[in-house]
Amino acid sequence: MRKLNKQALIWLCAGIIILGLMGCDRLFPPSGDAVERVSDGDTLTVKDPNGNKFSVRFACMDAPEVPHTNKEKQSKRASDRNQFTWGAKAQERLQQLVKQGGDRVTLNITDSDRYGRKVAEVRLKDGTFVQQVLLREGLAKVYRPYLNKCPSKDLVQQAEAEAQQQKRGIWGDAKFVNPWEYRSLSKL
Repeated sequence: MRKLNKQALIWLCAGIIILGLMGCDRLFPPSGDAVERVSDGDTLTVKDPNGNKFSVRFACMDAPEVPHTNKEKQSKRASDRNQFTWGAKAQERLQQLVKQGGDRVTLNITDSDRYGRKVAEVRLKDGTFVQQVLLREGLAKVYRPYLNKCPSKDLVQQAEAEAQQQKRGIWGDAKFVNPWEYRSLSKL
């Protein structure tokens, strides 16, 4: 009889632990903002813990462009194809990073832009600084006009210098046009 009571107690405790772990996400909700969409290599749509959705533009950097219109998608111009190829690589890498972070990010909002997006430094739950990764891999460039609003400007400049020195990503492509220059030229 004592053996039966001991076994029942063990099973009861195991059941309580399992049920408790199943409900942990309600007791301890995941931290950070949920990523709803990766728009390109430097823009996300997130939902905060209160359910509010907003766009986030990455502080400190500028990633290559992705095509937005059918005309851009079908363009045969070499400059478009080059920009969009690198833009797709940056977007894909950002999607991988977001997935690695459990589709959640922590934002350090530094500003708002003229389109109403929040400008922020973006980190994964393990502390990975997303801008630093993209710059180190040569999938973006430091955007110097707003560098003074970048709390981690030393980190991003160091990451870019490393990519440039190693000729990673866009730094190894002599035909690559800076995203801000590309946007300016494509408006003509």
